[in-house]
Amino acid sequence: MTELSHASLHAASAQAETPPGKLIVFAAPSGTGKSTIAKVILEAFPNISFSVSATTRPMREGEQNGREYFFLSKPEFEKKLQAGEFIEHSEHFGHYYGTLKENAHAVLSRGRHLLLDLDVHGAMAVKKLYGNQALLIFIKPPSMDALKERLMKRRTETPDAIERRLERAAYELSFADQFDAVVVNDSLERAIEEIRTIISQFLSVSST
Repeated sequence: MTELSHASLHAASAQAETPPGKLIVFAAPSGTGKSTIAKVILEAFPNISFSVSATTRPMREGEQNGREYFFLSKPEFEKKLQAGEFIEHSEHFGHYYGTLKENAHAVLSRGRHLLLDLDVHGAMAVKKLYGNQALLIFIKPPSMDALKERLMKRRTETPDAIERRLERAAYELSFADQFDAVVVNDSLERAIEEIRTIISQFLSVSST
């Protein structure tokens, strides 16, 4: 056997032995600092990629297809849904959102990890499908009053919209005990450090 053949076999063997990546799921009520924490985590862990969801909501100014979301028409989304192409999906304010199996597998099969930003039902669906390969982290506000104050400071929504978000938050909080870890964001720096530690420990342990 030639030296080149040996090298090719070694490369193929190394690729075959690459363990699949893992999934880290963040869920939290709106206004809890989830997006800020996710950005820091992605910078701290170069081997974690952010999972880009598909959605039927209209593209906003400055967004790009495949960066913020994969933008699909409602018929396209429903066709993929019927074909079982989603890990999870949900509907918010009249629009579908979902994680495509094909996109997730393309990342995980290379040994890279995925960070997903999902609602509580999506998180449960991921855990059901991936088991110990997935880590669910629920990020809680210090209190409902603190959450309301944060949402009001944004000044991006009407009082009615804020009330709807608070009602949704109360519902989501009822699922917190079903997550692998719960972190209270009463101090952003402390919450980030706690989540970094949780993720580091999770990635260092075999999921088999």
